Amino acid sequence: MPTIEVNGVKLVYEDSGGDKTPFVTLHGGPGMGSRKGDWAAFQPLTDTFRLISYDQRGNGESEGREPYSHEQFVADLEGLRQALGLGKIVLLGGSYGGFIALEYALRHPEQLHALILRDTAASHKYQHTSKQRALSSGFPMDLERLDRLFNGQMTSDEDFRQSFAMIQPLYTVQRDPAEEARRLAAIPFRYQTHNWAFSRNQPHYDLTGRLGEVRVPALVTVGRHDWITPLEASQELHRLLPNSELVVFEESGHSPQIEERERYLQTVRDFLRRHLVPERP
Repeated sequence: MPTIEVNGVKLVYEDSGGDKTPFVTLHGGPGMGSRKGDWAAFQPLTDTFRLISYDQRGNGESEGREPYSHEQFVADLEGLRQALGLGKIVLLGGSYGGFIALEYALRHPEQLHALILRDTAASHKYQHTSKQRALSSGFPMDLERLDRLFNGQMTSDEDFRQSFAMIQPLYTVQRDPAEEARRLAAIPFRYQTHNWAFSRNQPHYDLTGRLGEVRVPALVTVGRHDWITPLEASQELHRLLPNSELVVFEESGHSPQIEERERYLQTVRDFLRRHLVPERP
């Protein structure tokens, strides 16, 4: 797998190549996310776009080095864009990756063709809603463990794994225990990255007062049944982003790009067809 050194760390990435408009994805789940889900989900778009997915610092197979701040994640994305010579990009951020995508849009608007947000939020204020939905879900929940998870107080990678296993059933509309077990076994848990994100970044994260500055076309997408970044968060994004569209996926939880994949891909294609300048020859 190719690696690239950016800001002192080696980042693992995948790149479909070609002279097409670059489409860069930002995974969510700091400390447990990786490029692999987005790379698989968005492969059909490589007929039109140059797809680039990478493991952010301290995630997946990339090297880890503090800080794991939003500012550093944005700087890493910009460093990757420059190192690969991408020019202007389409940027898709899912879940926590949406936080970084929004921060990037505020810092580097001139480098964006368009912004796609998937099941994300402009602030941390929906955390209480998420906890309440977990506790009222009917699935067994350990409140002390749930609080430590949200407060960034994991004690080891195994503690992180067990904590995620508790909330994993909340993420999809149709449960598949075998698929959940397969995914759990494959996740590269890195608790230090998670703890930094949830104890240092999240408490101060609030972009609601600045979203009016984001002028690039923005597609806001969300699963109707998302528990962790609920529908209200995406409705707020749509209301505050001046050049945005909102699409709700009625049969999805946190991952409509998987749960309603064909409709999701078509929604992205249609949006970009309307808003992108003509493709490069």
